[in-house]
Amino acid sequence: MADTWDDGATYERYIGRWSRVVAQYFIDWLALPEASAWLDFGCGTGALSQAILARANPRVVIGCDSSPGYIAYAQSQTSDARARFGLAELPELPRIAGGFDAAVAGLVLNFLPVPLEGVLAMRARVRPGGTVAAYVWDYAGHMELIRQFWDAAIELDETARPLDEAVRFPLCRPEPLALPFLVAELRDVSVRSIEVPTVFRNFDDYWTPFLGGQGPAPGYVRSLTPERQVELRDTIRGRLHSESDGTIALTARAWAVRGVVA
Repeated sequence: MADTWDDGATYERYIGRWSRVVAQYFIDWLALPEASAWLDFGCGTGALSQAILARANPRVVIGCDSSPGYIAYAQSQTSDARARFGLAELPELPRIAGGFDAAVAGLVLNFLPVPLEGVLAMRARVRPGGTVAAYVWDYAGHMELIRQFWDAAIELDETARPLDEAVRFPLCRPEPLALPFLVAELRDVSVRSIEVPTVFRNFDDYWTPFLGGQGPAPGYVRSLTPERQVELRDTIRGRLHSESDGTIALTARAWAVRGVVA
């Protein structure tokens, strides 16, 4: 079952709104000097690029992605003249004279057939002494909105286990995430966790984005019959705790990694 990435607004309602929160902490952790030049590889809907613009006072941010739909959405949502977006595929990422000060990737590396190729391509675009960094979800642990989904799906259908992002993406743990950065001969490689609250207004706010087809879990929902979708929905509803006002408070953990170009 191929993942679908083509509808920026739907992706935002599903996972982009939470990635934006993680991006703020990620940029603060990197602590790059103002007026730096940034490359946002796999920029998607522009969440990370917009966090850079808001928090890092960059000279320029160039975002690239392989999805025309996501690039169009990022452009439509970003009016800052320091940002530009364009289509790109590995290994042909954008370049600037003298190299970027940083190349970053949010929620991208685990979807690459060979994550090391992405790290090497980013490193090749960064000047000596510059930063290469990324973050991914902790699918096996405390990315709870997705963890709750797959635990319920597998409870109902054991054949769904190979589709679980915790199974599909072994990269998304600290040591495997650091490995391609070390193999790429980056210096001072470090990994940290970033945890943010994901509070849903009600169960519909949690469930409805899974019907949009953007990414692995929503793609699985789309593959089900209407009857099985209802069964999965009701199973998840029974697993989640709602507060007295109907809100559902979960946590999203990401693993972030950074290294320095020698």
